[in-house]
Amino acid sequence: MAQKTFTVTADSGIHARPATTLVQAASKFDSDINLEFNGKTVNLKSIMGVMSLGIQKGATITISAEGSDEADALAALEDTMNKEGLGE
Repeated sequence: MAQKTFTVTADSGIHARPATTLVQAASKFDSDINLEFNGKTVNLKSIMGVMSLGIQKGATITISAEGSDEADALAALEDTMNKEGLGE
C-alpha cells in the first residue's frame, strides 16, 4: 500500500468542484483508493463520500492506494492536488 499526506491549502477546502476533480482522477485506476480525514476513511472514487467529510482549509488528509497500479494512482493524485492548488 502506498500513501501520502497533504495539507489542504485551497481557501474553500475540498468542496464540490475539487472533490469531483479528485474523484475523476482516482476513478481512472484499478487500485482501491481511500481518503482519510479526521479519523474517517472514505472511498476516493465516491463523490458523496468525499463531500461527506467537509474538508476545510488547513486540514491534514491522507490518500492511500492499494492495488496493481497504486504508485501511478498516488502520483496522479498528488499531481492533481498540486495542479488544482488544493494541497501540498
